[in-house]
Amino acid sequence: MLETIELRKVFKGKTAVEEVSLYLEKGESVGLLGPNGAGKSTTISMISSLLLPTSGDVRLNGKSVVKNPQDIRKVLGVVPQEIALYNELSAYENLKFFGRIYKLKGNHLESKIQEVLEMVGLRERQKELIKAFSGGMKRRINIAAALLHDPQIVIMDEPTVGIDPQSRNHILETVRLLNREKGTTVLYTSHYMEEVEQLCNRMYIMDHGQIIASGTQDELRRILSGEDTLLIQLNEPSPELVQELLVLDPVRQVEETESGLKLIVTKQSGILAHVVQVAERLSVQIVNINVYTPSLEDVFLQLTGRKLRD
Repeated sequence: MLETIELRKVFKGKTAVEEVSLYLEKGESVGLLGPNGAGKSTTISMISSLLLPTSGDVRLNGKSVVKNPQDIRKVLGVVPQEIALYNELSAYENLKFFGRIYKLKGNHLESKIQEVLEMVGLRERQKELIKAFSGGMKRRINIAAALLHDPQIVIMDEPTVGIDPQSRNHILETVRLLNREKGTTVLYTSHYMEEVEQLCNRMYIMDHGQIIASGTQDELRRILSGEDTLLIQLNEPSPELVQELLVLDPVRQVEETESGLKLIVTKQSGILAHVVQVAERLSVQIVNINVYTPSLEDVFLQLTGRKLRD
């Protein structure tokens, strides 16, 4: 339905996106993950026809979006990172304004306004000014504005950053409703891996302007199928222990946590005995050790060397 082909964007000699190729089938919910500065928002802007690519193409049903931007604008709803609303207008007035931009009129416009307000759980607050809303409520109205024209494709660019739990739950439920009940195709970027795990069928992991991995959740987890994750609780931090563990052959990665260390290690390597021996030699007390299968967050950290929220 929608695909990018070797999409590239250069700003003043600096490459922000490098040969990004991805696709969305009709009715899919797809995650686009990456740390800050990975190129996600630039990619989204090119897909949305807001930015012209330096090279490559975006195609909707096989037709070039670069050459025919109006085609995608008719079927696309975009929820940007930044709030795009008028503070001095009410929620209703904002939606009426955006509805008219989509060329909705009369009773149809009125019914769509009420429908999207109901969907985001703010119908009873529609007459209040946007400036009086919380950050989470503003984001929900932002989503409502993107849904007025019944888009076939919705792009949500980190829609839950910095909001209250109630609004976050409303937004996640709205995405589920759009995708599962209405069959809307969703491209969802987030700094929260658990959201993408809940909502998305497939994922693309992006870093330094490139797609570095893609697949279903199971396919991505298999990247670390030959490894285990050790969660080690310590009585106190120990930089010396970190340095000694990093040089052990079975240890792929060491991350310091609030309570101790997280290690990614080769399966069946007998590393536990080595960890205990090193800790005893350094007089570091180990409180607890848990071994579990690597998560998607572990895969992301292994591929990018950074946490998703970095």
